[in-house]
Amino acid sequence: MKVLTIGGAMIDTIAIIESAAIERMSLLNAGASFLLLEEGRKTEALEVSTHCGGGAINAAIAFARLGADCAALIKLGHDARADQILARLEEEGVSCRWLARTPEAPTGASVHVSSHDRNAAVFTFRGANTLLKPDDLHGKAFQADLVYVANLSNEAAHCFPEIVAKAKAQNALLAVNPGIRQLHEHGTAFQATLPQLDILSLNRREADEIVSMLDRKEADSEILDFPEGAHIPALATRGLRFENRRFGIRAFCRALLARGVGTVVLTDGRDGAFSATSGRMIYCPAHEADVQGTAGAGDAFASTFSAYLADRRNPDVALRAASINAASVLAYVDTQTGLMRRKDLEGCMTEKPISNVISWAL
Repeated sequence: MKVLTIGGAMIDTIAIIESAAIERMSLLNAGASFLLLEEGRKTEALEVSTHCGGGAINAAIAFARLGADCAALIKLGHDARADQILARLEEEGVSCRWLARTPEAPTGASVHVSSHDRNAAVFTFRGANTLLKPDDLHGKAFQADLVYVANLSNEAAHCFPEIVAKAKAQNALLAVNPGIRQLHEHGTAFQATLPQLDILSLNRREADEIVSMLDRKEADSEILDFPEGAHIPALATRGLRFENRRFGIRAFCRALLARGVGTVVLTDGRDGAFSATSGRMIYCPAHEADVQGTAGAGDAFASTFSAYLADRRNPDVALRAASINAASVLAYVDTQTGLMRRKDLEGCMTEKPISNVISWAL
C-alpha cells in the first residue's frame, strides 16, 4: 500500500518534571486544569530530551511500521532541526521525495512540560509548517492508495481544498485528522470538502467545533443504550456541544454521513472511541495503558485506523488495532517510540483482544 502523509513536522523538546515540583489548579466547571511553575525559580527536571514529532511525521512512521510504502509531504527550514527530521525519516524508511524547504522560516519546534500523571503543557512554534503553498503540492505525490492529511495551519490550511482535489483526482482514499485551529479559522473551506472525505478522525474538542457547521434541525440529545453493567463513556451522555447546540453521538454521526463523509471516527482519550459508517456505529473501549505521556496518541489512533480501513479490514478491527497502537504510544513520553510494527500489533490483537465492543444501527 502506498501512503502519502501531509501536515506538520516538528522537533519536540520534552522536559519531565517531578509531580511534586509542580502545583496544579483545576477549574471544576470549565473542566480544565493548569500546571503552575514558580516565576524566577530554576526547577529541576528528571529528564530533558529531543525527538522528532508533528502530525505528518508521526503518521508517516506509524504507516511505515505497519508495512506501508510511505512518503511525507512536509515543509522544513534550512537548519539543524530539518536535518534531524530528515535523518529520522530515512531511518524509518519514509520517503522525503516530496518535502519542500524554505529560507523564510525555521523548521517547526515545540516544548512539552510533562509531570508524568497529567497531560503535558505544550508550547508550539509552527515555523515552516505554516508556509506550505500550492506550488509545493506536486501532482505525482498524490499517486497513492491513501492520502492522510494531518492538522494544517495558516497558509498551509488555505491549501486544504486543493489537497483534497488532488487526492480525489488520483482516486486515493482520503483520511483527514484536522486540528481545532484549522476547524475554527478555516471552517467554511473545510465544510465544503466534507462530501469528499473518506475518513474523518476527530477528538472531542474538534467534534465540538464541527457542531458549529451542522444544522440545528439535525440536533438531538438521544442517549445511547448500553448493555447492563457496561462502562458508559462520558460522550454517550454528554454528547457534543457548540454554544447552545447539542448533538447526541448518533445524531452527530448521521449528520456527517449525510453530508458525504465515508467514515467518522471520534476519540475521547481513556473513554475509548466511536466509529460510524454505512448505517452502523461502533464503540470500542480504550486499551489498557501505563500512561507516561499523551502526545502522539491521537496521531497513532487516526493513522492506524486509516491503515486498517485502507486494507479493507472491518471498522471494528480497525478500531481495535488503533486503540492498541495508541495505548502503546501512551507508555512513552515521546510520540513515536511506542508505535508498533504490524506483526507485533496483530499478535497483541490475538493475545489480548479488546472486549466489550458495542454496535448500534444508525
